[in-house]
Amino acid sequence: MKRLPLRARALAPLMTMAALAALNPAPAHAAEPHRGIEQVLAAAQQEKKGVTLHVNGQTIGGGVVRIEPGAWVEMRSQQHGRIVVRIDRIDAVVMP
Repeated sequence: MKRLPLRARALAPLMTMAALAALNPAPAHAAEPHRGIEQVLAAAQQEKKGVTLHVNGQTIGGGVVRIEPGAWVEMRSQQHGRIVVRIDRIDAVVMP
């Protein structure tokens, strides 16, 4: 029995995942990926807790002042003062 080359063996799991993804449509909530981020930001604003945003490999910390749904979030920090971040650029939100 002949073995596949190393490159083909390494790509086999990725090809399987791609085939399964093509067969299964995305769930309805995947169309609104920022809804969860907005919910966490709104909870932080309500509870007056600080958050850390992960944006394009950078971290930004502060307190949520205002949220414009689907557009941007305004935050304040001692280090930078006023910060405005586009919600579609946020990769992750961390709230202690």
